[in-house]
Amino acid sequence: MDDTDDTYCEAPGPTASAPPTPPAGAAEGAPYAECVLCREPTEYPESTKGATLCPVCAWQEAGRTACSG
Repeated sequence: MDDTDDTYCEAPGPTASAPPTPPAGAAEGAPYAECVLCREPTEYPESTKGATLCPVCAWQEAGRTACSG
Protein backbone atom coordinates (compact mmCIF):
# COMPACT_ATOMS: atom_id res chain seq x y z
CA MET A 1 0.00 0.00 0.00
CA ASP A 2 2.64 2.48 -1.11
CA ASP A 3 0.46 5.13 -2.82
CA THR A 4 2.67 8.09 -1.92
CA ASP A 5 3.01 11.00 -4.30
CA ASP A 6 6.66 12.09 -4.38
CA THR A 7 5.76 15.41 -6.02
CA TYR A 8 3.62 16.55 -3.08
CA CYS A 9 6.48 18.24 -1.21
CA GLU A 10 8.26 19.66 -4.24
CA ALA A 11 8.31 23.43 -4.64
CA PRO A 12 6.27 24.61 -7.62
CA GLY A 13 8.06 26.32 -10.48
CA PRO A 14 11.76 26.95 -10.94
CA THR A 15 13.94 27.07 -7.86
CA ALA A 16 16.47 29.50 -9.31
CA SER A 17 16.13 33.06 -8.13
CA ALA A 18 14.70 35.07 -11.01
CA PRO A 19 14.53 38.86 -11.15
CA PRO A 20 11.16 40.22 -10.05
CA THR A 21 8.66 40.81 -12.79
CA PRO A 22 6.41 43.84 -12.99
CA PRO A 23 2.80 43.31 -11.95
CA ALA A 24 0.28 42.19 -14.56
CA GLY A 25 -1.39 44.95 -16.47
CA ALA A 26 1.50 47.36 -16.04
CA ALA A 27 3.34 48.84 -18.98
CA GLU A 28 6.59 47.05 -19.73
CA GLY A 29 9.74 49.04 -19.10
CA ALA A 30 8.04 51.43 -16.69
CA PRO A 31 10.26 52.30 -13.72
CA TYR A 32 8.71 51.05 -10.48
CA ALA A 33 9.24 52.54 -7.04
CA GLU A 34 11.27 50.50 -4.54
CA CYS A 35 9.71 49.17 -1.36
CA VAL A 36 10.96 51.30 1.53
CA LEU A 37 11.50 48.19 3.68
CA CYS A 38 12.96 45.49 1.40
CA ARG A 39 13.87 47.49 -1.74
CA GLU A 40 11.93 45.11 -4.02
CA PRO A 41 9.97 46.68 -6.89
CA THR A 42 6.42 47.68 -6.03
CA GLU A 43 3.36 47.98 -8.22
CA TYR A 44 3.61 51.78 -8.05
CA PRO A 45 5.47 54.03 -10.51
CA GLU A 46 8.56 55.88 -9.31
CA SER A 47 6.59 59.14 -9.38
CA THR A 48 4.35 57.94 -6.51
CA LYS A 49 4.75 60.17 -3.47
CA GLY A 50 5.02 58.77 0.04
CA ALA A 51 6.30 55.49 1.43
CA THR A 52 5.71 52.72 -1.09
CA LEU A 53 5.53 49.11 0.04
CA CYS A 54 5.65 45.92 -2.01
CA PRO A 55 2.62 43.61 -1.61
CA VAL A 56 4.46 41.34 0.86
CA CYS A 57 5.60 44.17 3.14
CA ALA A 58 2.18 45.87 2.90
CA TRP A 59 0.51 42.63 4.03
CA GLN A 60 2.97 42.20 6.92
CA GLU A 61 2.53 45.84 7.97
CA ALA A 62 -1.26 45.46 7.93
CA GLY A 63 -0.94 42.41 10.18
CA ARG A 64 1.28 44.27 12.63
CA THR A 65 -1.09 47.25 12.68
CA ALA A 66 -4.18 45.09 13.18
CA CYS A 67 -2.62 43.19 16.08
CA SER A 68 -1.12 46.21 17.86
CA GLY A 69 -4.35 46.64 19.82
